[in-house]
Amino acid sequence: MKLYIKYMVSLRCKMVVKEELKKLGLNYVSVDLGTIEILESITTAQKEELKRNLLKFGLELLDDKKNILIEKIKTLIIEMIHFSEEVPKVNYSDYISEKLGYDYTYLSNIFSEVKGITIQQYIISHKIERVKVLLLYDELNLTEISYQLNYSSVAHLSNQFKKITGLTPSYYKKIKKKRNRNLEDL
Repeated sequence: MKLYIKYMVSLRCKMVVKEELKKLGLNYVSVDLGTIEILESITTAQKEELKRNLLKFGLELLDDKKNILIEKIKTLIIEMIHFSEEVPKVNYSDYISEKLGYDYTYLSNIFSEVKGITIQQYIISHKIERVKVLLLYDELNLTEISYQLNYSSVAHLSNQFKKITGLTPSYYKKIKKKRNRNLEDL
């Protein structure tokens, strides 16, 4: 049986879910970002208790088909941008459509209706968050970051970064380093 969980976006979330399943005596096949697969059927009482327990950690067990689909889209994007070495070189719409088995227009309309932003805006915001992290780690230069995140050029990445954050990537990196140095002086 497959269950879907909203806001499950990190390894820590996966650990919490595994612990809650263990408390309820439920054996799982897999616990992935946004999904759980359990061996046995879950009773209504167990499902309600799991729902309550997960809410304590800011996680939400989903029942509604639209919300489940939205979470699948979000999880796919998060995995693609934050947990893979390189963002796929294919068109995002094709990638998402192929992975989820739905027409992209349908997915896009549902996502926009429920989230109030487009899938593309969601992807861009996550890509910029990833750029911020990569800039702070200081292991890759801007050219390497732009290649890794499948930007057409460094200029494109820089323009998008400035549009979202109000700062250039180099200025962002500079103020973060300065802030970290100031914290070290305390």
